[in-house]
Amino acid sequence: QVQLVELGGGLVQAGGSLRLSCVTSGSIFRTNVVGWFRQAPGKQRELVASITTSGRTTYADSVKGRFTVSRDSAKNIVYLQMNSLNSEETAVYYCAARAPWRSDFDSWGQGTQVTVSS
Repeated sequence: QVQLVELGGGLVQAGGSLRLSCVTSGSIFRTNVVGWFRQAPGKQRELVASITTSGRTTYADSVKGRFTVSRDSAKNIVYLQMNSLNSEETAVYYCAARAPWRSDFDSWGQGTQVTVSS
């Protein structure tokens, strides 16, 4: 049963912006922390940003000031707004969810490709 679906990936020029959407089930949206990860070819997967059910956010240092994670309670969607993208941020972006008491994310979407051309 797929409970997380990423939308919005694509090709963007360096310096440009893109917004990703993570469409979730209502139960996940209401109870879980949702995180955005990315994995570039040959690199480890990294946590980019996360948001709790109360709206508290965290960001990787590399994206602070450029990326914004937000929630739409009416649509059960978590967004990742990405600005000033650079070519090193080309990766598959995933959204994932975890219960608040867990340290690991255990529900994952299928991922969406983001390609930043230089």
